[in-house]
Amino acid sequence: MAQEVVEKKGGYEPKRKKDDYELQLGLFDIVFPWFIPVKGMVWIGSKLKRTAQEEETDEGRIQEQLLNLQMKFEMDEITEEEYDRKETQLMDKLEAIRKYKEEYE
Repeated sequence: MAQEVVEKKGGYEPKRKKDDYELQLGLFDIVFPWFIPVKGMVWIGSKLKRTAQEEETDEGRIQEQLLNLQMKFEMDEITEEEYDRKETQLMDKLEAIRKYKEEYE
């Protein structure tokens, strides 16, 4: 997947996504200092959103759960019906993650 770049004085840097919000202070913050806490809350919210989204779209976590499920089945800790049901659920989650990544990344 190629990353877009933008030309900047002194070189190039990756193009930022809209939700990549950085906490920056400037002249506006000197003139209106009471907005600084609001900007801080927006920054924290964007970081929490990005972290939650990364956790929800982590294929590795689902694959690890599939391996654990298979190991439990092979060690006769769960029945075949329970294995099939849970495997179907996990495969559906994995497919949904992959579709989401195709659409939005």
